[in-house]
Amino acid sequence: MGPVGTRIVATRCSNPSCNEVSLSVQFATAQGTGVHSRPDKFLETWRLRPDSFAKPQPDYIPKPLREDYHEACLVRDRSPKAAATLARRCLQGMIRDFCGITKPRLIDEIKELRKRVEDGSAPKGVEAEAVEAIDAIRSVGNIGAHMESDISLIVDVDPGEAQALIELVEMLFDEWYVARHVREGRLARVKAIAVEKTAVIQAGRAQIAQQRLAAITDQSGES
Repeated sequence: MGPVGTRIVATRCSNPSCNEVSLSVQFATAQGTGVHSRPDKFLETWRLRPDSFAKPQPDYIPKPLREDYHEACLVRDRSPKAAATLARRCLQGMIRDFCGITKPRLIDEIKELRKRVEDGSAPKGVEAEAVEAIDAIRSVGNIGAHMESDISLIVDVDPGEAQALIELVEMLFDEWYVARHVREGRLARVKAIAVEKTAVIQAGRAQIAQQRLAAITDQSGES
């Protein structure tokens, strides 16, 4: 193999609200020696901090879904098949929680969801393209969840394929849960404004009525 070495890479997020440090160690063959050596071919990389590339998810997404997502991100490189299985379970959990569909098999839940999208009874934000994507990559997660009948047939899942499932989960978190939360927040603000303005109008009308009554009373007293 020849000369080898390690390189420590540390970066800090420039976002003031984050300011987190990422730390990794790279193992590589080296060109040159001593202070003049430089990495040639990277052989392996270890992520030390943070322990995964999972994105922070809001608390209003159910905890079991967030846990499956974070674990899938954590094991993606070490066990892509396990990551794909966890992502599949997360997608199924989202269909059950967000869409209210629970059936014995994921494929049956997807069929029911597709039917609801077509007849317009699916929750807001659930699009046909997302349903087709879930169905298209369902088999990738099935590799980890179900063994082939011929156990001599080895079907691998690489990190890139597991990442595709993870990114779908992230996309649906945004399009389903986050979008719903934002929409509900905006509607709640509009309703709050309407309630506030209604109260102001009612108070104003009451004040005008009192003023008119006071004026009538004054006129009666003068007469």
